[in-house]
Amino acid sequence: MTLDRYADAVDGLEPAAGEVETAELVVTDDVLVKAFVLGPGGAVDPHEHADATNVFHVIAGEPTVIRDGAEETLAAPAVVPNERGAVHGARNDTDERAVLTASLCPLP
Repeated sequence: MTLDRYADAVDGLEPAAGEVETAELVVTDDVLVKAFVLGPGGAVDPHEHADATNVFHVIAGEPTVIRDGAEETLAAPAVVPNERGAVHGARNDTDERAVLTASLCPLP
C-alpha cells in the first residue's frame, strides 16, 4: 500500500489530441486537488474562483499557463498561485502530454 494517490489516478490517462482527462486526487470538506492531463492542443478554459485560491503544480510537460490575460509556458516542475478572483487556465501547445494538478481551497 502506498500513500501516494497520483500514480494510480493519472498513469492510465492518455487524452487524445484536443482533449483533457481529469482525476480527483484529494477531496475533503475544505480542499480539492485535481489532476488535469492535457493531450496535444488540450485546454482548461480560463475561469475564476471568487472564494478560493487555486494553485497549479506543473507535473509533466510544458503547458502554457494563463492568468489574468498573461501567458507563460512552463516546464515541470513549476508552481503557479492563482489568487481568489484571478482568471486562470492552461493549454498544451506541444505534441506531448502535459500534466498539472490544481489545488483549490478553501472550498466555497
